[in-house]
Amino acid sequence: MSSLSRELVFLILQFLDEEKFKETVHKLEQESGFYFNMKYFEDEVVNGNWDEVERYLGGFTKVDDNRYSMKIFFEIRKQKYLEALDKHDRSKAVEILVKDLKVFASFNEELFKEITQLLTLENFRENEQLSKYGDTKSARAIMFVELKKLIEANPLFRDKLQFPSLKNSRLRTLINQSLNWQHQLCKNPRPNPDIKTLFVDHSCGQPNGARAPSPANNPLLGSMPKPGGFPPLGAHGPFQPSPTPVPPLAGWMSNPPAVTHPAVSGGAIGFGTPTNPAALLKHPRTPTTANPGMDYPSGDSDHISKRTRPVGMSEEVNLPVNMLPVTYPQSHNYQQDDFHKTVARTLSQGSTPMSMDFHPLQQTLLLVGTNVGDIGLWDVGTKDRLVVRNFKVWDLSKCTMILQASLVKDPAVSVNRIIWSPDGTLFGVAYSRHIVQIYSYNGGDDIRQHLEIDAHIGGVNDIAFAHPNKQLCIITCGDDKTIKVWEATSGAKQFTFEGHEAPVYSVCPHYKENIQFIFSTALDGKIKAWLYDNMGSRVDYDAPGHWCTTMAYSADGSRLFSCGTSKDGESHLVEWNESEGAVKRTYQGFRKRSMGVVQFDTTRNRFLAAGDEFMIKIWDMDSTGLLTTIDADGGLIASPRIRFNKEGTLLAVSTVDNGIKILANADGLRLLRTLENRSFDASRNASEAVTKPLINPLTAAANAAAASSSGAGAPSAVTAMNGDTRSLVDVKPRIADESLDKSKAWKLMEITESTQCRSIKLADNMRTSKVIIS
Repeated sequence: MSSLSRELVFLILQFLDEEKFKETVHKLEQESGFYFNMKYFEDEVVNGNWDEVERYLGGFTKVDDNRYSMKIFFEIRKQKYLEALDKHDRSKAVEILVKDLKVFASFNEELFKEITQLLTLENFRENEQLSKYGDTKSARAIMFVELKKLIEANPLFRDKLQFPSLKNSRLRTLINQSLNWQHQLCKNPRPNPDIKTLFVDHSCGQPNGARAPSPANNPLLGSMPKPGGFPPLGAHGPFQPSPTPVPPLAGWMSNPPAVTHPAVSGGAIGFGTPTNPAALLKHPRTPTTANPGMDYPSGDSDHISKRTRPVGMSEEVNLPVNMLPVTYPQSHNYQQDDFHKTVARTLSQGSTPMSMDFHPLQQTLLLVGTNVGDIGLWDVGTKDRLVVRNFKVWDLSKCTMILQASLVKDPAVSVNRIIWSPDGTLFGVAYSRHIVQIYSYNGGDDIRQHLEIDAHIGGVNDIAFAHPNKQLCIITCGDDKTIKVWEATSGAKQFTFEGHEAPVYSVCPHYKENIQFIFSTALDGKIKAWLYDNMGSRVDYDAPGHWCTTMAYSADGSRLFSCGTSKDGESHLVEWNESEGAVKRTYQGFRKRSMGVVQFDTTRNRFLAAGDEFMIKIWDMDSTGLLTTIDADGGLIASPRIRFNKEGTLLAVSTVDNGIKILANADGLRLLRTLENRSFDASRNASEAVTKPLINPLTAAANAAAASSSGAGAPSAVTAMNGDTRSLVDVKPRIADESLDKSKAWKLMEITESTQCRSIKLADNMRTSKVIIS
């Protein structure tokens, strides 16, 4: 067989494996003899499937090929013989002796006689050489170790023990490039080609006035594929591209769940509609006729048109916009103001912070969950802890007996994750014991119990919010190897996703052009992806580190990253190529053995940060080298928890003394100074209202202006010098703290907007202690 034919077999093997045709995969391995699957062979040996073991081996070698092969078959048949004796199945043992072991008599007559004499013993372990024979399971395991050594030493297996390094779905990519090439040669290429078969060459028919369906007619559809670009082929049924928009998630979804394979026609994908995995596949890049000999890889992203074209791309201007190679802006003109070098706040939580999250709208509100189950809400602008709650089951009678018994045996509970909902009106807490609690937030220190869900058996390892079908949902994962989706208003369970073979460590919900999906990672290193349906996982990939891994998108949703730590302490921060489900970029700079699971976060579509080696490490998203480190004046734990606020101006990091440091860049410092001034003005005004001191001219002027604008005799609002207007009921008087720091009383404010300025004039008939705003 020629080299190219051999390579085609490998491509087919990869395709069959991705499609979960397991028996067919191994049958083709055996019949072609190109690849010996050691893992499959081990499974069959350990399970004692001796007929399949010999049948599979027969595709690669025969008993009398060489001494290694002879030894391999002898060990297998001897084990089968001993197992029959161990079960006292004499007739079966005699059959194996005559049919399977007799062939070795001509090579070693004495050995065959000794094996035959075992039939006369009540227990074959009476034979001195077999006295250490244990149980069947351990004997098979020991034998496989010996078989593996023999196979690796056997020249007939040379170059057959390693599968070639192939990109995912390589055969699909080649077929799609062929389709693109054929479409490029069409005399009248249609903008939305319909591929019904691969049995003949593709050619668009003559235009007949028919129009492609408009995306405006279906709210689940975005823009249609551009002319010359077919989405890669679907996972089910015939290779049939779909007119549905193809997000960068594409290649990740090319693997279907383990279900039957009916023919599926192209159609819309969305929550609540029939799912066609074909529509989740990615546009490959179309070759141009200018250079037909060039090998064109598939495109990396649908967001190419939004990125800067690199230098030297002018020769490719004739390519469609979605076919250009992906590049990222290379900007390395960093300013010191970009980095969070300044420790602006130090907060004392009292127990070890395990998870933190800033409010999505109020940039200085910080949620904290700790290792003893406490939750805290901080206003880092004023340094006030607004709320503290100790762990408590709200209604123990509604919890499962398993949880009730667990809490009685050991009441210790930790927060695994705390997170705000997208609009900041709710926040969720995932605990290390079964429970998820959802609070509603009504501003200030007003938090109220909303939902308590006995979500998983064991720990709830992660929680997230998402909006499938425009309905707010809660997504949880846990030690019971499942992911569950709950309706956020009532707590009703909507979906349970099963398929992981280890506890699920994290979830990452996201959407691309109306397609909602969830990534999940498990402690065995598997990454899976789910649509909101009951069709199972669309993805089965391995995360670097094969242990604790979390995933996150950049703020604009265009780039996907993950950070994980292996059981040996090796940490990996990577960017993923979503179109192929492969690692695109690996960031350097971790110590060889991290002392704990490394946490990470993204900010401003530009930087990545991770806690490692008692510091925070910063990378530019477009460069693999470590950009800078921040030690936060010391006091950090070995692998600190970190969290940026949504604007990227503040960074919270956990410390060794059960506290939190708030680091700020230049914009963050300006934000905090503004809040300090507002807080000071509010407390001073409230204190003056209670103790009735002499009237402050500026405050009186503001009150007079408010009164005149409202048409009432009494002031309805206080307008501070920086233009902030809030009702008097929102201002909390600090009566107990009237001894204000004199240094703050005359602190200058930074005016950043012209609207913060007011002009005033004195009236002739008024005392100089009063002013009126003109």
